[in-house]
Amino acid sequence: MENPLGQLTDWHAEARKAGLRDAGAMSLATVGADGSPSLRLVSIKRLDREGLVFTTALWSRKAAELRANPRVAAAFYWQSLGRQARVEGRAEIAERELAEELFVERPRAHQLQAHVSRQGEEIESVEELRERFEQLDAELGEGPVSCPEDWGAVRIVPDRIEFWEEAADRMHRRTLFAAEAGEWRRSLLAP
Repeated sequence: MENPLGQLTDWHAEARKAGLRDAGAMSLATVGADGSPSLRLVSIKRLDREGLVFTTALWSRKAAELRANPRVAAAFYWQSLGRQARVEGRAEIAERELAEELFVERPRAHQLQAHVSRQGEEIESVEELRERFEQLDAELGEGPVSCPEDWGAVRIVPDRIEFWEEAADRMHRRTLFAAEAGEWRRSLLAP
């Protein structure tokens, strides 16, 4: 049976082609060591037949939660297209080469921010971060910004993907793909 990542890739491409500002916004749920769920939005950087890739600081809360429990859930919602995709699977730190490749693709301001801000840590002032940002930018001049060693890419390898398509009569189409023994099984779910 077909790999549902192909359909997810197509839906994501259609959302981008439609000009949706947040076409790549993905809700990502992890679980803390105490069993508490944690949810945030991340930006999908790659989507292919191997999985879904996003980037993060490898010392962040989400990275720590992923190391402790690699099971994740993710969702995309493209309201104006009447579509939603839900993904469940296992997260793994991707190869360093991919992280470096994706870092180069980031806007320069995002690259600099990755060096000066420890995402999620308490700070005294945003102004201090802005000063460090400006200082680093001035030090580097027009030179490249290196990928921090503690910054990486995370790949979600899915074992369940559900596609939801809105219907005016509320008989929404829900198609579930579930991996069983290395093969994808397709089924329809009641709306």
